[in-house]
Amino acid sequence: MKGFFITGTDTEIGKTTITAGLTHALAQRGLRVAPVKSLAAGCDAEGHNDDVERLFAAQTLGLTREEICPLLLREPCAPHVAARLDGVAIERDALLAAIRRTAAKAELAVVEGVGGFRVPLIDGWDTADLAADLQLPVVLVVGLRLGCINHALLTAEAVRARGLRLAGWVANAVDPSMPHVTDNLDALQAGLATPCWGHVPRLPDPSAAAVAAHLNSSLALEAL
Repeated sequence: MKGFFITGTDTEIGKTTITAGLTHALAQRGLRVAPVKSLAAGCDAEGHNDDVERLFAAQTLGLTREEICPLLLREPCAPHVAARLDGVAIERDALLAAIRRTAAKAELAVVEGVGGFRVPLIDGWDTADLAADLQLPVVLVVGLRLGCINHALLTAEAVRARGLRLAGWVANAVDPSMPHVTDNLDALQAGLATPCWGHVPRLPDPSAAAVAAHLNSSLALEAL
């Protein structure tokens, strides 16, 4: 299994946006890329989840929504709570097998985690364990806002403590009014000590193609 595990400094900081953009950017290099949303919590009355729809639109392999997201829960809350409310069990082996089946349909898989790096899934297994089980290089999405340096450095420390390689990071503008952006980017680069794959500004239409224009796919290929 080749590819990347996409994690973030928090929830709602653009992991799916970057996953879709990276999928598009690598596909533009001629690679067969499978985006995977390991699990998602929150869907509308028709059973649609916005993140899954975004990844579905970004891929070119003809994957089904169920292949892209093997576990979709209804309530928009922590996965272990959403699973309890839905009356379903998150099964470690089954989830890993589903992710690997989708990855096997491509040359590369871009697997997105849930929330930040350490989100509980079941007793004794969280999203950091999921990343460790998959053994993919990690890409950290840093949501640019006040406090992001601390969140990013703590996450990088946690990633490396699991024996995983932090292959790169992406700065994603979540607070358009954030002051001193350049100073923050410099501090992040020094502290994370791994290449920055791009700085994605606030976009009027954050489509996969628009995001990909701000990502350095050459760095991604070098990291494989």
